[in-house]
Amino acid sequence: MRKRVVVALGHRALGTTFPEQQRAVASSAAILAGLVEDGAQLIITHSNAPQVGMIHTAMNEFAKFHETYGAPMSVCSAMSQGYIGYDLQNALRAELLKRGIYRTVSTVLTQVIVDPYDETFYHPVKTVGRCLSAEEAAAEEKKGNYVVEEPGGGFRRIVAAPRPLEIVEIDAINTLVSAGQIVIACGGGGIPVLRQGCCLKGASAVIEKDLASGLLADETDADMLMLLTNEEFVNIRYGTEEETSLGTITADEARAHIANKEFGENKMLPKIEASVNFVSRKKGRIAVITSIDKACDAYHGKTGTVITA
Repeated sequence: MRKRVVVALGHRALGTTFPEQQRAVASSAAILAGLVEDGAQLIITHSNAPQVGMIHTAMNEFAKFHETYGAPMSVCSAMSQGYIGYDLQNALRAELLKRGIYRTVSTVLTQVIVDPYDETFYHPVKTVGRCLSAEEAAAEEKKGNYVVEEPGGGFRRIVAAPRPLEIVEIDAINTLVSAGQIVIACGGGGIPVLRQGCCLKGASAVIEKDLASGLLADETDADMLMLLTNEEFVNIRYGTEEETSLGTITADEARAHIANKEFGENKMLPKIEASVNFVSRKKGRIAVITSIDKACDAYHGKTGTVITA
């Protein structure tokens, strides 16, 4: 039996600009192909912060000069899923073929339902797009958007990061996975949508990628959630003389570290929360947080911070 693994790729695995992304996904594809060779049945998700910011800026600059409407955040998120998925699925397909492995790689444009009353809509924290002038910031606020002043001058638009509740395309994802395909889904945390009767309406928000990854792992009944970042281990008491790397810990130990505020709110904390939620929902699951270059070693239990029930 293959081990079903949801792998969440961070910024390092994707780069930021067009040429950087192509180089980065080629390198990441080699690592992912190694996991496939080692017996992993992969479901892949990824971050999109630089890409969605670039798309948001480009579309709004176009609108400014052509007197039309800018693209909503949900549309920018959809564009980033397609753009990243296109590069990643082609790079992985090519890498697998070089190794004599034929496996279809498919990207699913994925919507994720959020609660319209999620408290984060009242306290947005995620910055998007380029720096704005005071006049541009005032125009954004007039449209009902939130803007924050940057420490070094200028303004940035900020949006909410609501919690993911349900993956709309989960049946399609599970069908592809059951057919033996490698699936790329929930890119950038998924496109945030709100239920309005029979319709789904895009929300002006972004979803925390790690929390969506945990939900994807749960709803595909994965055996392992692998969150790839810049560090081989998660550290507590970070930046002090008592800094300590975490090896294997239980969900209860992770919750104790959360209570002690050991993790950065917008960096490591979502990864720990996603891991705890995932392993707590079914016996036998594990979550691993490590660097992308250590992914294959972590798959075999040789490194990384491991969270168990």
